[in-house]
Amino acid sequence: MTISDQSQIDPRQIDPALDLTIQRIIRAPRRTVWNAWTDPSLLAQWWVPAPTIARVDRLEVRPGGGFVTQMSDDGEAFVPHTDGIFLVVEQGQRLVFTNAIRSSWHPAEPAPVAMTAEILLGEHAEGTDYRVIVRHRAPADREQHEQLGFFEGWGAVTEALATLAEASERG
Repeated sequence: MTISDQSQIDPRQIDPALDLTIQRIIRAPRRTVWNAWTDPSLLAQWWVPAPTIARVDRLEVRPGGGFVTQMSDDGEAFVPHTDGIFLVVEQGQRLVFTNAIRSSWHPAEPAPVAMTAEILLGEHAEGTDYRVIVRHRAPADREQHEQLGFFEGWGAVTEALATLAEASERG
């Protein structure tokens, strides 16, 4: 697995005091990675770090569409995980969502931190240049998210996404 720090993401797009980033090459075409993000049955397979499992309740991939998931450690009792909306959807290349606005469009105070996540899918000779930028309101929020395990959690699900997409391409 190759997950790099924010030094390889376009520095014009990030504010190091507020943003956390992950970047890696996924050895699968962009359409496969896009499908893994936008098909509820595929998203449920990688959206939370194993052995926890995800359930996708709403995945309305359009600006203003809801993004609601739950998670479970035992497969029976589910608890809220994500309740947000998509802000930007550029077919096959960019998704932006936030948990600062609930899927009902009411302002939220999400725990542990409010964030806006931008997912960028670029072309790469080996497949997809996958980049994530997670933006925070204040440096303290960014720091809290990092201390809570941003790189471990987002890194684990990025690895799971890559494994799913790459296996799909191998058939």
